[in-house]
Amino acid sequence: MSYVLSVDQSTQGTKALLLDSTGKLICRRDVAHEQKVNSSGWVSHDPDEIYRNTLESIRQVLEASGINRAEVAVLGISNQRETSLCWEKETGKPIAHAIVWQCGRAKELCQRVADAGWGDAVRTATGIPISPFFPASKFAWLVEETPGAAEKAARHQLCFGTVDVWLVYKLTGGSSYKTDYSNASRTQLFNIHTLKWDSRICTAFGLDAADLPEVTSSDACFGMTDLGGLLPDPIPIHGVLGDSHAALFGQGCLHSGMAKATYGTGSSIMMNIGSNPIESRNGLVTSLAWKFRGEVNYVMEGNLNYTGAVLRWLEKDLGLCKASETQALAEAANSEDTTYLVPAFTGLGAPYWNNEAKAMLCGITRLTGKAEIARAALECIAYQITDIVKAMERDTGMQLKRLQVDGGPTRNGYLMQLQSDMLDAKVCIPSSEELSGIGAGYMAGLASGAFTDGVFSSMNYNNFSPKMCADICRKKYSGWQDAVRMVLTAEKNIKMP
Repeated sequence: MSYVLSVDQSTQGTKALLLDSTGKLICRRDVAHEQKVNSSGWVSHDPDEIYRNTLESIRQVLEASGINRAEVAVLGISNQRETSLCWEKETGKPIAHAIVWQCGRAKELCQRVADAGWGDAVRTATGIPISPFFPASKFAWLVEETPGAAEKAARHQLCFGTVDVWLVYKLTGGSSYKTDYSNASRTQLFNIHTLKWDSRICTAFGLDAADLPEVTSSDACFGMTDLGGLLPDPIPIHGVLGDSHAALFGQGCLHSGMAKATYGTGSSIMMNIGSNPIESRNGLVTSLAWKFRGEVNYVMEGNLNYTGAVLRWLEKDLGLCKASETQALAEAANSEDTTYLVPAFTGLGAPYWNNEAKAMLCGITRLTGKAEIARAALECIAYQITDIVKAMERDTGMQLKRLQVDGGPTRNGYLMQLQSDMLDAKVCIPSSEELSGIGAGYMAGLASGAFTDGVFSSMNYNNFSPKMCADICRKKYSGWQDAVRMVLTAEKNIKMP
């Protein structure tokens, strides 16, 4: 018996997963980390806390499972992708807290780069429109705004990385400074055509490509680790991917036209488009899925800042209801109510890309109550994902008939049925919701020889099919589009008395 260990380092915490030789998840442990949000709405994480929690979650899963630790064969890692940090080469100490992917503090820096005329060049080379969502501007912001960082960067004394780079670096004792193709393609600094860091784009953001990590295949060996002494002997780190790419892999979406949606704090809707990139004309981005067994696959993707986070907002900030109560509330809500929530708390992501948009609750009547607001919060998740899928269909010319889904909110039956109705497609929920960690584990196991390709057939699915009348679907979705238009035009239409 050999085991595959996988770490999913996500926005809210770190999960350690243990898979047996058939790919079955046999044990999981989670450790949460602090969400640092200041008065300006900036969101940060402590990199050292993330590393400590990674080791702690692994310790817990090894102890809880009771396995022989000598039988752990390999480690895979999936990570929250655009969260960005810098650390000193000499000491390995972060120069500041990591800037979380949700955080838009670098929007003025992005505007400066756009005003300098770099918009088309950045989009063409990287597949991504200039946005504070991505690491390029986050790295640049850290250099510009952290005392002493600019001088250290000029002397090439800083390392730059997303969370995968940081964990690999720490787990290997600083001997490995690497990232994979999936994570590199999300930095807005990587040329998805030449498959190299783009020195011109790096310069536009005030960065030097020579200071960025080595980019390697997603199934390469990233180094050896004994996990801080938790294992008797070092094991290889394989299967390093961004969390959404790992979920795509774990769902078995290995061929062109296959798509998945991950419902987490935010959401990534991703379609495998094969070995050639397609440029989006409908507000999506083109990235690399992975490089696996020597072959590169591309994806088209749309990202949403607030999906599962909307339910957390209902519970933690409003105190309206628990996330687990939203299904019952939605089912009990007045069917004639016209309330919509557009959750643009930090602007709107794909396919609108409006950083100035503000959230809006609209269509309220005197009869609107707790149940109707909870339903609107739940439904906005399905509407946002429908926006992305429709944009994908326009870009690729392919009509989606099946959407693989994963993440905590997929336990909500009302949401999943509505998603199927809005897409007019089957929605397929795997028996395990931790597809990011499982996907990284699958790739690590395949790369190391612990698994065969038959591992993909070990997953069972619960399916939802369309039920809602087409006219009602169109009416509900049209109401959502009207609400989005109100958000996008609100500031322009405000007139002072």
